[in-house]
Amino acid sequence: MLNFASLIELELDFAEEDVEFADRTQFNTLLERIELVLKRLIDSFAIGNVIKNGIPIAIVGEPNVGKSTLLNALLNEERAIVSEIAGTTRDTIEDELVIGGIGFRFIDTAGIRDTKDVVESIGIKKTFEKIEQAQVVLFLVDGFRLTVDGLTTVKIEIEKIRNQYPLKPIVIIINKKDLIPLESQSTINQELTTDNDQPTTIFISAKNKIGIDDLKKQLLSFVNTGALRNNETIVTNTRHYDSLLKALEEIQKVKFGLQSNLSSDLMAIDIKEALYHFGMITGQVTNDELLGNIFANFCIGK
Repeated sequence: MLNFASLIELELDFAEEDVEFADRTQFNTLLERIELVLKRLIDSFAIGNVIKNGIPIAIVGEPNVGKSTLLNALLNEERAIVSEIAGTTRDTIEDELVIGGIGFRFIDTAGIRDTKDVVESIGIKKTFEKIEQAQVVLFLVDGFRLTVDGLTTVKIEIEKIRNQYPLKPIVIIINKKDLIPLESQSTINQELTTDNDQPTTIFISAKNKIGIDDLKKQLLSFVNTGALRNNETIVTNTRHYDSLLKALEEIQKVKFGLQSNLSSDLMAIDIKEALYHFGMITGQVTNDELLGNIFANFCIGK
């Protein structure tokens, strides 16, 4: 880019002689290549942000369905208090886990139910605040209770969350898999996954740590790990991301100018702006560097 900027500057110096130093076809090819790289780097910021801050995952459901047991199973440690008494978790508990190189922040929330307990009500209010902040919702269900009470209540609760947060992926986790007959699992799965898009249903036993690996794979599927697998450069710095966006805007202006046969002096302004934004990431690109490049690489007398 610096070379082409130098050639455009030379054209301005020899404007009276009407000479063209910069090959417009090569320049257009270069701009298209730069645009492609910039777009890839800009897109990588989404995964970069995930790597830096982790993906917040809310574990929600009715009281005493195994939310705290699931958190402990995921973390492989006794992080949350587990009790047979419904409403034990009255505040949110958060902890982080790295799965496949991606950080996840799991949030164990208070069980959702109608209650007159003031403290528990505050905990339930916080649950909905955490759902708002989460990128993925794990809706945990007591599978054994489903075989006795049926699916109606659970379907209503899931629909409420889907209507309130339509853009959030919801994973329905049926707990106590070891207590549910296979034919019942098949029926439950069909009843809860009538929608082609979402939600996804996974059967686990949090207590016996069955199906935890399947759940981890499902969580990873929500993340675009292609950039990680391909060893590409990933942008994690917000300032770099802003500079790349501004550089892309200037590159697109230069491309438009080239296609519109804009005069070299106007194109030179946009090229310098693009170089300036690149310089904000790599180190300042000054006029001295531009002149140095001209004298070092092109046979022009001072």
